[in-house]
Amino acid sequence: MTDSPSAPPLLDIIHSATEPIITIDEHQRIVMFNPAAEAVFLRQADQTIGASLDILIPVRFRSVHAQHVSRFKDTGMSDRKMGLGAPLWGLRSNGEEFPMEASISQTRTETGVFLSIFLRDITERQRIDQALRASRDELTRLSNALLHVREQEKKHIVRELHDDLGQSLTALTMELAQLESNLRPDDASARDRVRAMRRVIKSTFASLRRIASDLRPVMLDDLGLAAAVEWLVANFVSRYGIDTDAEIRVGPTEPSKRVATTLFRVVQEALTNIAKHAQATKVQVRLACDETQCTLTVQDNGVGAAAESLTKKLPMSLGLQGIRERIRLLNGEVTINTRNRGGFRLDAQMPAQHPESPWEAS
Repeated sequence: MTDSPSAPPLLDIIHSATEPIITIDEHQRIVMFNPAAEAVFLRQADQTIGASLDILIPVRFRSVHAQHVSRFKDTGMSDRKMGLGAPLWGLRSNGEEFPMEASISQTRTETGVFLSIFLRDITERQRIDQALRASRDELTRLSNALLHVREQEKKHIVRELHDDLGQSLTALTMELAQLESNLRPDDASARDRVRAMRRVIKSTFASLRRIASDLRPVMLDDLGLAAAVEWLVANFVSRYGIDTDAEIRVGPTEPSKRVATTLFRVVQEALTNIAKHAQATKVQVRLACDETQCTLTVQDNGVGAAAESLTKKLPMSLGLQGIRERIRLLNGEVTINTRNRGGFRLDAQMPAQHPESPWEAS
């Protein structure tokens, strides 16, 4: 469509616009088709003006689109805004369909009602969105696989500690018992040294059990989530002497392994964070699981922190970020709240069951 040198400024603006603008009359006939529309629809304006708007719309959408345009003409109201709702679909002259966003405006003149449709081709944006979703899905799969590998490696280390170091310490204990039986009754110095070595071995055994339990408590696999969290809380109280009130209710249907492991790790990390930073004297742990959902709350009466301080801390805190990532990977939600001298509170919820990935079932 070619303008005369005396074309009104408004037409100059429309023709220089980088996005398609189409004007139709009350019969939905095209009366204006700017150069950007020509480029997008692969149609020349002089061959398009006068034609029905239908030529720009895939057949399966024409009746719905015609009703929408007609309703807007009659009422002046439209529920279609640029960037809102599902995308519309346009039809190029070569038969290719493409997604687009649209908004519409109405002008009433002495010659009739005209509707201007402002379009945006979002093909490239959708391609980028799909690529981002695929990338995000791949990162989620990799994160899940990494967490699984970490848990498997911890189980492997626990077995090595038990089978190798545990047996070695047991053998040392037996050797010391044999050595002590061969000592002279009056050799008090040697007997004292043997007893001291036994105490060291006993302490090493205790450290070994603690490290193994921290890595992967056997009861989580053998006795289930409730027993494992109860042990975790009892161990926390034993180590730090902080008054802890725990209420743990897990129904007859045990959460899936991934969910149970995640909840155990979240409680473990939250209690570790409290022990390190909170200066708390009281802690509450609430865990409830039914057949469909698990909810968890951990809170303390410690020093807390200002909200802005928590906002700055979260990106740098591997522990808190790890909690969020673990829960997010299970389609769960977590909120962490704190205020200065008002303590710390973590609330999480997630589906109780989560399907195993192929690498988990193997």
